[in-house]
Amino acid sequence: MREKQANRRIRLLLAVFAFVFAITLARAVWLQGVQAAELGGMAKRQHHESITIPAGRGTIFDQNGVQLAIGEQTMTVYADPRQVVNARAISLAAQRLLGVDANTLYPELLNKKTSFVYVQRFADPKAAAQLIKKGFTGVNAYPEEKRVYPLKSIAAQVVGFAGTDDKGLGGLEIQYDHQLSGKPGKQTIVRDPFGRAIDVISSSPERQGHDIFTTIDQTIQANAESVLRETIAKWHAKSASAVVLDPRTGAVLAMAQAPGYDANKSSRVPFAIQRNRAVTDTYEPGSTFKLVTIAGALETGLVAPTTRFTLPYSIHVADRTIHDAELRGTERLSVAEILSHSSNVGAVTIAERLGRTDLSDWITRFGFGKKTGLDFPGESPGQVLPPEQWSGSTIGNVPIGQGIAVTPIQMASAYAAIANGGVWVQPHLVDRIGGRRLHDFKHVRIVTPAVDAALKKMLTGVVDEHGGTGGEAAIPGYTVAGKTGTAQKPGPHGYTTGKYVASFVGMVPVAKPRLLVLVKVDEPTSNIFGGVVAAPAFAQIAKFDLQHLAVPPDAPVH
Repeated sequence: MREKQANRRIRLLLAVFAFVFAITLARAVWLQGVQAAELGGMAKRQHHESITIPAGRGTIFDQNGVQLAIGEQTMTVYADPRQVVNARAISLAAQRLLGVDANTLYPELLNKKTSFVYVQRFADPKAAAQLIKKGFTGVNAYPEEKRVYPLKSIAAQVVGFAGTDDKGLGGLEIQYDHQLSGKPGKQTIVRDPFGRAIDVISSSPERQGHDIFTTIDQTIQANAESVLRETIAKWHAKSASAVVLDPRTGAVLAMAQAPGYDANKSSRVPFAIQRNRAVTDTYEPGSTFKLVTIAGALETGLVAPTTRFTLPYSIHVADRTIHDAELRGTERLSVAEILSHSSNVGAVTIAERLGRTDLSDWITRFGFGKKTGLDFPGESPGQVLPPEQWSGSTIGNVPIGQGIAVTPIQMASAYAAIANGGVWVQPHLVDRIGGRRLHDFKHVRIVTPAVDAALKKMLTGVVDEHGGTGGEAAIPGYTVAGKTGTAQKPGPHGYTTGKYVASFVGMVPVAKPRLLVLVKVDEPTSNIFGGVVAAPAFAQIAKFDLQHLAVPPDAPVH
Protein backbone atom coordinates (compact mmCIF):
# COMPACT_ATOMS: atom_id res chain seq x y z
CA MET A 1 0.00 0.00 0.00
CA ARG A 2 2.76 2.35 0.93
CA GLU A 3 4.67 1.38 -2.22
CA LYS A 4 1.68 2.28 -4.41
CA GLN A 5 1.31 5.60 -2.61
CA ALA A 6 4.98 6.36 -3.09
CA ASN A 7 4.77 5.56 -6.81
CA ARG A 8 1.80 7.87 -7.18
CA ARG A 9 3.75 10.66 -5.54
CA ILE A 10 6.70 10.05 -7.80
CA ARG A 11 4.48 10.02 -10.88
CA LEU A 12 2.79 13.25 -9.65
CA LEU A 13 6.15 14.87 -9.08
CA LEU A 14 7.32 13.78 -12.54
CA ALA A 15 4.13 15.19 -14.00
CA VAL A 16 4.71 18.50 -12.23
CA PHE A 17 8.30 18.60 -13.48
CA ALA A 18 7.14 17.70 -17.00
CA PHE A 19 4.49 20.42 -16.86
CA VAL A 20 6.97 23.04 -15.63
CA PHE A 21 9.47 21.93 -18.26
CA ALA A 22 6.82 22.18 -20.97
CA ILE A 23 5.89 25.69 -19.84
CA THR A 24 9.56 26.72 -19.73
CA LEU A 25 10.17 25.19 -23.16
CA ALA A 26 7.13 26.95 -24.57
CA ARG A 27 8.28 30.26 -23.04
CA ALA A 28 11.74 29.80 -24.48
CA VAL A 29 10.31 29.05 -27.91
CA TRP A 30 8.07 32.09 -27.63
CA LEU A 31 10.89 34.40 -26.55
CA GLN A 32 13.50 33.09 -28.99
CA GLY A 33 11.16 32.64 -31.90
CA VAL A 34 8.15 34.90 -31.86
CA GLN A 35 9.54 37.79 -29.78
CA ALA A 36 13.21 37.48 -30.69
CA ALA A 37 13.29 40.52 -32.96
CA GLU A 38 11.46 42.77 -30.51
CA LEU A 39 13.53 41.72 -27.52
CA GLY A 40 16.71 42.00 -29.52
CA GLY A 41 15.76 45.54 -30.38
CA MET A 42 15.11 46.34 -26.72
CA ALA A 43 18.49 44.94 -25.74
CA LYS A 44 20.17 46.90 -28.47
CA ARG A 45 18.45 50.11 -27.40
CA GLN A 46 19.53 49.52 -23.81
CA HIS A 47 23.20 49.09 -24.72
CA HIS A 48 23.49 51.00 -28.01
CA GLU A 49 23.21 54.78 -28.11
CA SER A 50 23.30 57.16 -31.08
CA ILE A 51 25.04 60.45 -30.35
CA THR A 52 24.88 63.52 -32.56
CA ILE A 53 28.26 65.21 -32.93
CA PRO A 54 27.61 68.93 -33.46
CA ALA A 55 29.53 70.60 -36.26
CA GLY A 56 31.78 73.50 -35.32
CA ARG A 57 30.24 76.83 -36.31
CA GLY A 58 32.27 78.96 -38.69
CA THR A 59 34.16 81.99 -37.40
CA ILE A 60 33.12 85.52 -38.35
CA PHE A 61 36.11 87.74 -39.17
CA ASP A 62 36.56 91.41 -39.97
CA GLN A 63 38.29 92.24 -43.25
CA ASN A 64 41.74 92.04 -41.62
CA GLY A 65 41.24 88.63 -40.03
CA VAL A 66 40.26 89.83 -36.55
CA GLN A 67 37.78 87.42 -34.95
CA LEU A 68 34.35 88.91 -34.33
CA ALA A 69 32.56 85.65 -33.42
CA ILE A 70 34.16 82.31 -32.54
CA GLY A 71 33.20 78.87 -31.24
CA GLU A 72 34.65 78.02 -27.84
CA GLN A 73 35.01 74.30 -27.10
CA THR A 74 33.26 73.18 -23.90
CA MET A 75 31.90 69.96 -22.40
CA THR A 76 28.29 69.43 -21.43
CA VAL A 77 27.92 67.09 -18.46
CA TYR A 78 24.66 65.20 -18.04
CA ALA A 79 23.22 62.35 -15.97
CA ASP A 80 20.61 59.60 -16.31
CA PRO A 81 18.75 59.55 -12.95
CA ARG A 82 17.53 56.00 -13.69
CA GLN A 83 21.13 54.80 -13.63
CA VAL A 84 22.42 57.10 -10.86
CA VAL A 85 23.22 55.18 -7.65
CA ASN A 86 24.85 57.92 -5.55
CA ALA A 87 23.07 61.22 -6.18
CA ARG A 88 24.54 62.89 -3.10
CA ALA A 89 28.16 62.16 -4.03
CA ILE A 90 27.57 63.33 -7.63
CA SER A 91 25.96 66.57 -6.45
CA LEU A 92 28.79 67.40 -4.06
CA ALA A 93 31.47 66.57 -6.65
CA ALA A 94 29.71 68.68 -9.30
CA GLN A 95 29.52 71.59 -6.87
CA ARG A 96 33.22 71.32 -6.03
CA LEU A 97 34.52 70.85 -9.58
CA LEU A 98 31.97 72.66 -11.75
CA GLY A 99 30.52 75.22 -9.36
CA VAL A 100 26.92 74.03 -9.72
CA ASP A 101 24.45 74.28 -6.84
CA ALA A 102 24.37 70.84 -5.15
CA ASN A 103 21.04 71.57 -3.45
CA THR A 104 19.44 72.20 -6.84
CA LEU A 105 21.05 69.26 -8.63
CA TYR A 106 20.44 66.63 -5.94
CA PRO A 107 16.62 66.38 -6.22
CA GLU A 108 16.88 66.33 -10.02
CA LEU A 109 19.18 63.29 -9.83
CA LEU A 110 16.65 61.52 -7.59
CA ASN A 111 13.84 61.93 -10.14
CA LYS A 112 13.61 58.42 -11.64
CA LYS A 113 10.84 59.52 -14.02
CA THR A 114 13.36 61.12 -16.37
CA SER A 115 16.43 59.75 -18.11
CA PHE A 116 18.26 63.01 -18.79
CA VAL A 117 19.35 65.87 -16.55
CA TYR A 118 21.95 68.55 -17.27
CA VAL A 119 24.64 68.57 -14.60
CA GLN A 120 26.21 71.57 -16.31
CA ARG A 121 26.01 72.83 -19.86
CA PHE A 122 29.05 74.49 -21.46
CA ALA A 123 31.35 73.36 -18.65
CA ASP A 124 35.10 73.89 -18.61
CA PRO A 125 36.57 70.84 -20.42
CA LYS A 126 39.25 70.18 -17.76
CA ALA A 127 36.78 70.40 -14.87
CA ALA A 128 34.31 68.17 -16.71
CA ALA A 129 37.04 65.59 -17.38
CA GLN A 130 37.88 65.50 -13.66
CA LEU A 131 34.25 64.76 -12.81
CA ILE A 132 33.91 62.02 -15.45
CA LYS A 133 37.19 60.47 -14.26
CA LYS A 134 35.54 59.72 -10.91
CA GLY A 135 33.44 57.09 -12.70
CA PHE A 136 30.04 57.91 -11.26
CA THR A 137 27.42 55.54 -12.68
CA GLY A 138 24.94 57.36 -14.92
CA VAL A 139 27.11 60.46 -15.45
CA ASN A 140 28.48 61.21 -18.93
CA ALA A 141 29.58 64.19 -21.06
CA TYR A 142 29.75 65.26 -24.67
CA PRO A 143 31.61 68.09 -26.44
CA GLU A 144 29.57 71.20 -27.21
CA GLU A 145 30.52 74.52 -28.74
CA LYS A 146 29.64 77.84 -27.13
CA ARG A 147 29.47 81.02 -29.24
CA VAL A 148 31.75 83.77 -27.94
CA TYR A 149 32.27 87.36 -29.11
CA PRO A 150 35.87 88.38 -28.30
CA LEU A 151 35.38 92.10 -29.00
CA LYS A 152 32.24 92.24 -26.82
CA SER A 153 30.35 95.40 -27.84
CA ILE A 154 32.27 96.20 -31.03
CA ALA A 155 30.00 95.60 -34.04
CA ALA A 156 27.52 93.74 -31.79
CA GLN A 157 24.46 94.96 -33.71
CA VAL A 158 26.08 93.90 -36.99
CA VAL A 159 27.41 90.48 -36.00
CA GLY A 160 24.29 89.61 -34.00
CA PHE A 161 24.36 86.49 -31.83
CA ALA A 162 23.68 82.75 -31.73
CA GLY A 163 21.58 80.88 -29.17
CA THR A 164 22.56 78.04 -26.85
CA ASP A 165 21.86 75.57 -29.67
CA ASP A 166 24.47 77.39 -31.78
CA LYS A 167 21.82 78.63 -34.23
CA GLY A 168 21.89 82.26 -35.38
CA LEU A 169 19.28 84.50 -33.78
CA GLY A 170 20.28 87.96 -35.01
CA GLY A 171 22.49 89.96 -37.36
CA LEU A 172 24.98 88.22 -39.63
CA GLU A 173 24.70 85.14 -37.40
CA ILE A 174 21.16 84.55 -38.67
CA GLN A 175 21.69 86.00 -42.17
CA TYR A 176 24.44 83.45 -42.87
CA ASP A 177 23.31 80.72 -40.46
CA HIS A 178 23.20 78.04 -43.16
CA GLN A 179 26.78 78.71 -44.23
CA LEU A 180 28.09 79.04 -40.68
CA SER A 181 26.33 75.97 -39.26
CA GLY A 182 27.94 73.09 -41.16
CA LYS A 183 26.58 69.53 -40.89
CA PRO A 184 26.53 67.47 -37.66
CA GLY A 185 28.02 63.98 -37.50
CA LYS A 186 26.80 60.81 -35.72
CA GLN A 187 28.25 58.06 -33.56
CA THR A 188 26.66 54.81 -32.35
CA ILE A 189 28.28 53.63 -29.14
CA VAL A 190 27.89 50.57 -26.87
CA ARG A 191 27.51 51.11 -23.15
CA ASP A 192 27.97 48.63 -20.31
CA PRO A 193 25.22 48.05 -17.68
CA PHE A 194 26.64 51.00 -15.73
CA GLY A 195 26.20 53.42 -18.64
CA ARG A 196 29.89 53.65 -19.51
CA ALA A 197 30.91 53.76 -23.18
CA ILE A 198 32.91 50.67 -24.14
CA ASP A 199 32.92 50.71 -27.95
CA VAL A 200 32.08 52.79 -31.04
CA ILE A 201 30.39 50.62 -33.68
CA SER A 202 29.64 53.25 -36.35
CA SER A 203 30.56 56.84 -37.02
CA SER A 204 29.93 59.55 -39.63
CA PRO A 205 32.12 62.67 -39.35
CA GLU A 206 30.77 66.17 -38.91
CA ARG A 207 31.39 68.90 -41.52
CA GLN A 208 32.57 72.19 -40.10
CA GLY A 209 30.73 75.40 -40.98
CA HIS A 210 32.25 77.94 -43.36
CA ASP A 211 34.08 80.99 -42.06
CA ILE A 212 32.61 84.39 -42.95
CA PHE A 213 34.88 87.31 -43.83
CA THR A 214 33.09 90.64 -43.46
CA THR A 215 33.86 94.04 -44.94
CA ILE A 216 33.94 95.55 -41.44
CA ASP A 217 37.23 97.04 -40.26
CA GLN A 218 37.06 96.59 -36.49
CA THR A 219 39.41 99.55 -35.90
CA ILE A 220 37.17 101.87 -37.91
CA GLN A 221 34.11 100.33 -36.26
CA ALA A 222 35.45 100.77 -32.72
CA ASN A 223 36.40 104.41 -33.36
CA ALA A 224 32.99 105.23 -34.83
CA GLU A 225 31.26 103.72 -31.80
CA SER A 226 33.50 105.75 -29.49
CA VAL A 227 32.74 109.00 -31.34
CA LEU A 228 29.01 108.29 -31.19
CA ARG A 229 29.16 107.72 -27.44
CA GLU A 230 30.96 111.04 -27.01
CA THR A 231 28.39 112.78 -29.24
CA ILE A 232 25.47 111.39 -27.25
CA ALA A 233 27.08 112.50 -24.00
CA LYS A 234 27.83 116.00 -25.33
CA TRP A 235 24.35 116.67 -26.71
CA HIS A 236 22.39 114.46 -24.27
CA ALA A 237 20.92 112.69 -27.27
CA LYS A 238 18.71 109.61 -27.26
CA SER A 239 20.88 107.59 -29.68
CA ALA A 240 23.22 107.94 -32.66
CA SER A 241 24.17 105.92 -35.74
CA ALA A 242 26.99 106.04 -38.26
CA VAL A 243 27.71 104.30 -41.55
CA VAL A 244 31.14 104.24 -43.20
CA LEU A 245 31.21 103.01 -46.81
CA ASP A 246 33.86 102.50 -49.43
CA PRO A 247 31.93 104.18 -52.28
CA ARG A 248 33.98 102.41 -54.95
CA THR A 249 32.91 98.90 -53.89
CA GLY A 250 29.86 99.31 -51.63
CA ALA A 251 31.76 97.64 -48.78
CA VAL A 252 30.51 98.66 -45.34
CA LEU A 253 33.63 99.48 -43.31
CA ALA A 254 31.64 100.34 -40.20
CA MET A 255 28.01 100.35 -39.15
CA ALA A 256 28.00 101.77 -35.65
CA GLN A 257 25.46 102.88 -33.11
CA ALA A 258 25.19 103.99 -29.53
CA PRO A 259 24.12 102.94 -27.03
CA GLY A 260 25.61 99.50 -27.65
CA TYR A 261 25.76 96.22 -25.76
CA ASP A 262 28.02 93.23 -25.09
CA ALA A 263 27.09 90.52 -27.61
CA ASN A 264 28.02 87.86 -25.02
CA LYS A 265 25.07 89.07 -22.91
CA SER A 266 22.49 89.26 -25.70
CA SER A 267 19.83 87.32 -23.83
CA ARG A 268 19.69 90.05 -21.19
CA VAL A 269 19.52 93.01 -23.60
CA PRO A 270 16.25 94.55 -24.87
CA PHE A 271 15.55 94.10 -28.58
CA ALA A 272 15.42 97.90 -29.02
CA ILE A 273 19.17 98.02 -28.32
CA GLN A 274 20.01 94.82 -30.24
CA ARG A 275 18.57 95.89 -33.58
CA ASN A 276 20.78 97.53 -36.20
CA ARG A 277 19.12 100.94 -36.55
CA ALA A 278 21.08 101.86 -39.66
CA VAL A 279 19.17 99.13 -41.50
CA THR A 280 15.87 98.65 -39.71
CA ASP A 281 14.88 102.14 -38.54
CA THR A 282 13.60 104.98 -40.71
CA TYR A 283 13.73 108.74 -40.20
CA GLU A 284 12.78 111.90 -42.06
CA PRO A 285 16.09 113.03 -43.57
CA GLY A 286 15.53 116.77 -43.81
CA SER A 287 17.93 118.76 -45.98
CA THR A 288 20.21 115.86 -46.93
CA PHE A 289 17.36 114.85 -49.24
CA LYS A 290 17.72 118.07 -51.29
CA LEU A 291 20.43 116.31 -53.27
CA VAL A 292 17.74 114.26 -55.07
CA THR A 293 15.78 117.30 -56.25
CA ILE A 294 18.83 119.20 -57.45
CA ALA A 295 20.38 116.13 -59.13
CA GLY A 296 17.15 115.52 -61.05
CA ALA A 297 16.87 119.16 -62.16
CA LEU A 298 20.52 119.22 -63.31
CA GLU A 299 20.27 115.88 -65.16
CA THR A 300 17.12 116.91 -67.04
CA GLY A 301 18.68 120.25 -68.01
CA LEU A 302 16.12 122.39 -66.16
CA VAL A 303 18.85 124.23 -64.26
CA ALA A 304 22.61 124.63 -64.09
CA PRO A 305 24.66 125.24 -60.94
CA THR A 306 24.80 128.93 -61.82
CA THR A 307 21.05 129.35 -62.53
CA ARG A 308 19.74 132.03 -60.17
CA PHE A 309 16.37 132.42 -58.46
CA THR A 310 14.84 135.35 -56.61
CA LEU A 311 13.72 133.78 -53.37
CA PRO A 312 11.56 135.29 -50.62
CA TYR A 313 11.89 134.08 -47.03
CA SER A 314 8.75 131.94 -47.40
CA ILE A 315 6.40 130.62 -50.08
CA HIS A 316 2.93 129.02 -50.07
CA VAL A 317 2.41 125.54 -51.47
CA ALA A 318 -1.27 124.55 -51.39
CA ASP A 319 -2.24 124.80 -47.71
CA ARG A 320 1.35 124.93 -46.43
CA THR A 321 3.81 127.76 -45.87
CA ILE A 322 7.45 126.83 -46.44
CA HIS A 323 10.19 129.03 -45.03
CA ASP A 324 13.94 128.88 -44.56
CA ALA A 325 15.55 127.93 -41.24
CA GLU A 326 16.91 131.44 -40.60
CA LEU A 327 15.01 134.71 -41.03
CA ARG A 328 16.23 136.69 -44.06
CA GLY A 329 15.03 139.12 -46.67
CA THR A 330 14.37 138.33 -50.33
CA GLU A 331 17.60 137.12 -51.94
CA ARG A 332 18.82 136.07 -55.32
CA LEU A 333 20.60 132.71 -55.01
CA SER A 334 22.16 130.34 -57.52
CA VAL A 335 21.39 126.62 -57.47
CA ALA A 336 24.82 126.02 -55.90
CA GLU A 337 24.05 128.58 -53.17
CA ILE A 338 20.61 127.06 -52.58
CA LEU A 339 22.37 123.79 -51.74
CA SER A 340 25.23 125.28 -49.71
CA HIS A 341 22.87 127.56 -47.72
CA SER A 342 20.30 124.73 -47.47
CA SER A 343 17.43 126.96 -48.62
CA ASN A 344 14.08 125.22 -48.25
CA VAL A 345 12.37 127.83 -50.42
CA GLY A 346 14.99 127.33 -53.15
CA ALA A 347 14.69 123.53 -53.09
CA VAL A 348 10.88 123.69 -53.35
CA THR A 349 11.11 126.24 -56.18
CA ILE A 350 13.36 123.87 -58.16
CA ALA A 351 11.11 120.89 -57.34
CA GLU A 352 8.07 122.72 -58.73
CA ARG A 353 9.96 123.15 -62.01
CA LEU A 354 10.85 119.46 -62.02
CA GLY A 355 7.25 118.38 -61.34
CA ARG A 356 5.65 115.65 -59.27
CA THR A 357 6.13 112.77 -61.72
CA ASP A 358 9.77 113.45 -62.52
CA LEU A 359 10.65 114.11 -58.88
CA SER A 360 9.01 110.81 -57.89
CA ASP A 361 11.03 109.03 -60.60
CA TRP A 362 14.27 110.52 -59.25
CA ILE A 363 13.43 109.45 -55.72
CA THR A 364 13.07 105.89 -56.98
CA ARG A 365 16.19 106.17 -59.11
CA PHE A 366 18.28 107.07 -56.06
CA GLY A 367 17.01 103.93 -54.32
CA PHE A 368 14.49 105.33 -51.86
CA GLY A 369 11.29 103.41 -51.20
CA LYS A 370 12.97 100.04 -51.76
CA LYS A 371 15.56 97.91 -50.01
CA THR A 372 19.22 98.37 -50.92
CA GLY A 373 19.72 94.60 -50.92
CA LEU A 374 22.18 94.75 -48.02
CA ASP A 375 22.95 91.25 -46.75
CA PHE A 376 21.35 91.82 -43.38
CA PRO A 377 18.00 90.69 -41.94
CA GLY A 378 15.12 93.08 -41.34
CA GLU A 379 16.07 95.83 -43.79
CA SER A 380 13.33 98.44 -44.17
CA PRO A 381 12.43 99.82 -47.62
CA GLY A 382 11.52 103.15 -46.06
CA GLN A 383 8.31 105.01 -46.81
CA VAL A 384 7.71 106.85 -50.07
CA LEU A 385 4.28 107.91 -51.35
CA PRO A 386 3.60 107.03 -55.00
CA PRO A 387 2.89 110.16 -57.09
CA GLU A 388 -0.80 109.34 -57.49
CA GLN A 389 -1.18 109.67 -53.71
CA TRP A 390 0.55 113.06 -53.43
CA SER A 391 -1.52 115.92 -52.09
CA GLY A 392 -1.17 119.51 -53.25
CA SER A 393 1.38 120.26 -50.53
CA THR A 394 3.54 117.14 -51.04
CA ILE A 395 5.67 118.94 -53.61
CA GLY A 396 6.43 121.42 -50.82
CA ASN A 397 7.61 118.97 -48.15
CA VAL A 398 9.19 115.96 -49.92
CA PRO A 399 11.94 118.02 -51.68
CA ILE A 400 13.15 119.22 -48.28
CA GLY A 401 13.08 115.76 -46.72
CA GLN A 402 9.70 115.83 -44.98
CA GLY A 403 6.83 113.40 -45.51
CA ILE A 404 9.30 110.72 -46.55
CA ALA A 405 11.13 108.11 -44.46
CA VAL A 406 14.53 106.64 -45.28
CA THR A 407 17.08 104.41 -43.58
CA PRO A 408 20.67 105.51 -42.89
CA ILE A 409 22.02 102.83 -45.25
CA GLN A 410 19.75 104.13 -48.06
CA MET A 411 20.94 107.71 -47.59
CA ALA A 412 24.59 106.66 -47.31
CA SER A 413 24.28 104.59 -50.50
CA ALA A 414 22.66 107.47 -52.40
CA TYR A 415 25.53 109.83 -51.54
CA ALA A 416 28.04 107.06 -52.20
CA ALA A 417 26.75 106.99 -55.80
CA ILE A 418 27.79 110.64 -56.17
CA ALA A 419 31.13 109.87 -54.55
CA ASN A 420 31.58 107.01 -57.06
CA GLY A 421 31.22 109.11 -60.20
CA GLY A 422 27.43 108.79 -60.38
CA VAL A 423 27.31 104.96 -60.10
CA TRP A 424 25.36 103.35 -57.25
CA VAL A 425 26.93 100.15 -55.90
CA GLN A 426 24.94 97.72 -53.77
CA PRO A 427 26.15 97.95 -50.17
CA HIS A 428 27.25 94.71 -48.52
CA LEU A 429 28.69 93.41 -45.24
CA VAL A 430 30.26 90.11 -46.33
CA ASP A 431 33.12 89.85 -48.79
CA ARG A 432 33.99 86.16 -48.67
CA ILE A 433 32.41 82.87 -47.52
CA GLY A 434 35.05 80.23 -46.92
CA GLY A 435 37.27 80.41 -49.98
CA ARG A 436 34.57 81.92 -52.23
CA ARG A 437 34.73 85.64 -52.88
CA LEU A 438 31.42 87.36 -53.59
CA HIS A 439 31.14 89.42 -56.78
CA ASP A 440 27.48 89.74 -57.74
CA PHE A 441 26.84 93.24 -56.39
CA LYS A 442 24.61 95.50 -58.46
CA HIS A 443 25.99 98.60 -60.19
CA VAL A 444 23.54 101.23 -61.46
CA ARG A 445 24.40 104.58 -63.04
CA ILE A 446 22.30 107.31 -61.42
CA VAL A 447 23.65 110.50 -63.02
CA THR A 448 26.07 111.31 -65.83
CA PRO A 449 29.73 112.04 -65.01
CA ALA A 450 29.22 115.73 -65.85
CA VAL A 451 26.30 116.13 -63.44
CA ASP A 452 28.17 114.09 -60.85
CA ALA A 453 31.15 116.46 -61.05
CA ALA A 454 28.83 119.45 -60.67
CA LEU A 455 27.16 117.92 -57.61
CA LYS A 456 30.53 117.19 -56.00
CA LYS A 457 31.58 120.79 -56.49
CA MET A 458 28.30 122.07 -55.04
CA LEU A 459 28.52 119.72 -52.04
CA THR A 460 32.10 120.90 -51.46
CA GLY A 461 30.67 124.40 -51.17
CA VAL A 462 28.46 123.24 -48.31
CA VAL A 463 31.63 122.65 -46.28
CA ASP A 464 34.03 125.25 -47.71
CA GLU A 465 32.04 128.30 -48.76
CA HIS A 466 31.16 131.19 -46.49
CA GLY A 467 27.59 130.69 -45.34
CA GLY A 468 27.68 126.94 -45.97
CA THR A 469 25.97 124.87 -43.30
CA GLY A 470 28.66 122.17 -43.05
CA GLY A 471 31.75 124.09 -42.00
CA GLU A 472 32.26 121.92 -38.91
CA ALA A 473 32.78 118.89 -41.19
CA ALA A 474 36.03 120.30 -42.62
CA ILE A 475 39.19 118.19 -42.20
CA PRO A 476 42.57 119.98 -42.50
CA GLY A 477 44.50 118.77 -45.53
CA TYR A 478 41.51 117.13 -47.24
CA THR A 479 38.66 118.29 -49.46
CA VAL A 480 35.26 117.34 -48.03
CA ALA A 481 31.89 117.36 -49.78
CA GLY A 482 28.65 116.72 -47.99
CA LYS A 483 25.31 117.96 -46.70
CA THR A 484 23.72 118.74 -43.37
CA GLY A 485 20.24 117.69 -42.32
CA THR A 486 17.95 118.88 -39.53
CA ALA A 487 14.49 117.32 -39.35
CA GLN A 488 11.72 117.62 -36.82
CA LYS A 489 10.46 114.19 -35.74
CA PRO A 490 6.90 113.26 -36.73
CA GLY A 491 4.49 111.96 -34.13
CA PRO A 492 0.98 110.48 -34.21
CA HIS A 493 -0.58 113.95 -34.50
CA GLY A 494 1.89 115.94 -36.58
CA TYR A 495 5.44 116.95 -35.74
CA THR A 496 6.67 116.61 -32.17
CA THR A 497 7.75 119.86 -30.55
CA GLY A 498 11.38 119.90 -29.49
CA LYS A 499 12.37 116.54 -31.00
CA TYR A 500 14.75 116.56 -33.97
CA VAL A 501 17.13 114.35 -35.93
CA ALA A 502 20.46 115.98 -36.80
CA SER A 503 22.56 114.45 -39.56
CA PHE A 504 25.52 114.92 -41.87
CA VAL A 505 26.60 112.81 -44.82
CA GLY A 506 29.79 113.45 -46.72
CA MET A 507 32.66 112.12 -48.84
CA VAL A 508 36.44 112.56 -48.66
CA PRO A 509 38.74 113.27 -50.44
CA VAL A 510 36.52 114.77 -53.13
CA ALA A 511 38.71 114.12 -56.20
CA LYS A 512 38.86 110.36 -55.52
CA PRO A 513 36.60 109.60 -52.56
CA ARG A 514 37.78 106.73 -50.38
CA LEU A 515 35.19 107.23 -47.67
CA LEU A 516 31.50 108.01 -47.43
CA VAL A 517 30.43 108.70 -43.86
CA LEU A 518 26.91 109.31 -42.55
CA VAL A 519 26.21 110.39 -38.96
CA LYS A 520 22.68 110.59 -37.54
CA VAL A 521 21.93 111.85 -34.02
CA ASP A 522 18.47 111.25 -32.58
CA GLU A 523 16.91 113.88 -30.31
CA PRO A 524 19.92 116.04 -29.39
CA THR A 525 19.30 118.77 -26.83
CA SER A 526 20.65 122.32 -26.44
CA ASN A 527 21.33 122.34 -30.19
CA ILE A 528 19.45 120.57 -32.96
CA PHE A 529 21.25 121.47 -36.20
CA GLY A 530 23.09 118.87 -38.26
CA GLY A 531 25.91 121.30 -38.95
CA VAL A 532 26.57 121.72 -35.23
CA VAL A 533 25.71 118.28 -33.81
CA ALA A 534 26.49 115.73 -36.54
CA ALA A 535 29.12 117.45 -38.72
CA PRO A 536 31.85 117.48 -36.01
CA ALA A 537 31.25 113.77 -35.40
CA PHE A 538 31.64 113.19 -39.16
CA ALA A 539 34.96 115.05 -39.09
CA GLN A 540 36.22 112.99 -36.13
CA ILE A 541 35.30 109.69 -37.75
CA ALA A 542 36.57 110.56 -41.23
CA LYS A 543 39.86 112.06 -39.99
CA PHE A 544 40.66 108.93 -37.99
CA ASP A 545 39.74 106.66 -40.92
CA LEU A 546 41.85 108.61 -43.41
CA GLN A 547 44.88 108.21 -41.15
CA HIS A 548 44.12 104.53 -40.50
CA LEU A 549 43.84 103.82 -44.24
CA ALA A 550 46.89 106.01 -45.01
CA VAL A 551 44.97 108.16 -47.51
CA PRO A 552 47.24 111.02 -48.60
CA PRO A 553 46.03 114.63 -48.15
CA ASP A 554 44.70 116.33 -51.27
CA ALA A 555 44.44 119.95 -50.13
CA PRO A 556 46.98 122.40 -48.67
CA VAL A 557 46.56 123.33 -45.02
CA HIS A 558 46.04 127.08 -44.66
